[in-house]
Amino acid sequence: MTTTTEVAPVLEARSLSAGYRRVPCVREVSLDVRPGEIVVVLGPNGAGKTTTLLTLSGALPSLGGEVHLRGEPTDAALHHRVRGGLGIIPEERSVISRLSVRDNLRIGPGPVERALDLFPELRPLLRRRAGLLSGGEQQMLSTARALAAEPSVLLADELSLGLAPKIVTRLMQALRSAADRGAGVLLVEQHARQALAIADRAYILRRGSVVWSGSADEARANLQEIEGAYLGHEAAA
Repeated sequence: MTTTTEVAPVLEARSLSAGYRRVPCVREVSLDVRPGEIVVVLGPNGAGKTTTLLTLSGALPSLGGEVHLRGEPTDAALHHRVRGGLGIIPEERSVISRLSVRDNLRIGPGPVERALDLFPELRPLLRRRAGLLSGGEQQMLSTARALAAEPSVLLADELSLGLAPKIVTRLMQALRSAADRGAGVLLVEQHARQALAIADRAYILRRGSVVWSGSADEARANLQEIEGAYLGHEAAA
């Protein structure tokens, strides 16, 4: 793991506000992600984690503040940011059910063979329709497709949702490996222990605002206090 505070951020939110129908549910959030590190955003359901990630990706327009991608401010749409080196693994597994595993990989921005090198578990499944895969296999497919493009920054939303611990460990290891190869990774998660095991730094969101930030080591040392911040549901999305 790395703590490269001297390196310029590959992704940065500066006093970012975001929401829906011009009603903010994320207010003046500032955070950054640097090459070679994993930054985890933790918080209860409704704290604004997914809204923040969608706004950073360009899938949702900001209502205030700035997003900087590789040092430059951007208000580009998602597909333009993807072309510029951003990868995203959304909360809803982004597979096309009627297509085979191979064809799902082909429509990704990276080579199929690179995806299979990262997740060799997919090789025996290449001819299978993606809709017939298990939840864990679908998430491996989504992750392999995103990582095959070797993005400079990767956004991953609730990677562990509904999956068996063994699969979650495998996916988290893949994110750690991507960061070790130089990618900046922003991981939105509810499960603190799994995320902090691979992370370098952490932010905690509550009611759309950052209420704590620090190193993953600090977070692990204060895990009981941090887990207390997850209790209950908030009004934000």
